[in-house]
Amino acid sequence: MFNRTTFLILLVALAVGAGLWASEYFYGDRAAAGPELQTVRRLTTPRELPAFTLQQSDRTQLVPGELRGHWTLVFIGFTYCPDVCPTALAELAQAQARWATLPETTRPRVLFVSVDPERDSIEKLGEYAHGFHKDTLAATADLPTLEAFAKSLSLVFAKVPLGKDAPADQYTIDHSAAVVVLDPQGRMAGVIQPPLKPKAIAEDLIALTKAGK
Repeated sequence: MFNRTTFLILLVALAVGAGLWASEYFYGDRAAAGPELQTVRRLTTPRELPAFTLQQSDRTQLVPGELRGHWTLVFIGFTYCPDVCPTALAELAQAQARWATLPETTRPRVLFVSVDPERDSIEKLGEYAHGFHKDTLAATADLPTLEAFAKSLSLVFAKVPLGKDAPADQYTIDHSAAVVVLDPQGRMAGVIQPPLKPKAIAEDLIALTKAGK
C-alpha cells in the first residue's frame, strides 16, 4: 500500500516528468488532428489500459470493454473527502448538464472511483456520486486493484493518518486531483488539470463526441 513517503516520492517523480508530459499533451492536440480543445490536453498516442475489474455501485462489474463507445472522464477520490472531491464532482456535474442533450448512445460519461474501499461501501459510494449527478458511474475495488488502476492512469493516492494518536479508522486520503480522459476505445487519451472549468470541459467533450475521435 502507498504510504505518505511513497506518495511524496511519486509526486517528485511526476514533477520531474511534467515537462515531457506537458509537451506530449500540448502537441497531442495538433498531432491527433481533432477539434481544437480548450482544457483537455490530449496525448499524441492514446495509451491502452491493462485489464482491470472494478465493482460498480449497482453491483455489476466494470471492465475495460464497458467503457467503449463513449468519452469517459475518470476522477479518483473518496466520500469522506472534505473539499477536492465534492468540488470536482460538482463541477463535472455542471459539464454533464451541458452535454445532456447528446444521444445517450454516445454521451460522455463521468466515472468516480473510490480509493477508500475500507470505508466506502458500494451503497454509500453510489449514493454519494449520484447526489452530484444521476448519470455518474461510481466504482471501487480491493486496494491492489485500485493501486494498479490508478498507476495505469498516472494517478496516485495514499492513506494518511490524521494524527499519531488517532484511531486507525480516522485518516484521510491524499490523491491526484487531475481528471483523466478516456477515448471511445477505452484508452487513456488525455488529462484535465485543475482548476476545472465546467463550460470548457463540456464544450471539449461535446466537440470530441461529435468529431468521433
